[in-house]
Amino acid sequence: MQRTAAPAATPSTPPDHIGLMTAAMVMIVAGGGGLYWLIFASGSLPRIGGELWLFFVLLLTASSGLALPLVRFINVRFTPLNREVPSAGIIVRQSVWVGLWVVICAWLQIPRLLTLPLAVFIAAALLVVELFLRSRELAAEQDS
Repeated sequence: MQRTAAPAATPSTPPDHIGLMTAAMVMIVAGGGGLYWLIFASGSLPRIGGELWLFFVLLLTASSGLALPLVRFINVRFTPLNREVPSAGIIVRQSVWVGLWVVICAWLQIPRLLTLPLAVFIAAALLVVELFLRSRELAAEQDS
């Protein structure tokens, strides 16, 4: 019986990414549970004042937590093999951009100002800002 060669070593998950996924689960549970309590269990919809701001904070937390695993997957999948996977801080920042986009869309939906072109424009603007920040980071890495 002939033994085949061992498969090539796969890159292991960086330790900060394990903590990142744990934080994503905490954010999903805290934000989602808070939204459930605020909307369904409190007995009234958040219309004005502190309840509305709490709604936006919980929505940001829940949507950023939901975006974290997807953003991490995209970063790990599309990072070239000759470059390191982005750190957890970069992945968190990118998922907060997604959460911010969700909150802005929800805020614009309250007075019925949200349209599809406006949502796409806001997403494109946030994407341009992130591309600018990421290109500066990559340039700084190459210089050092």
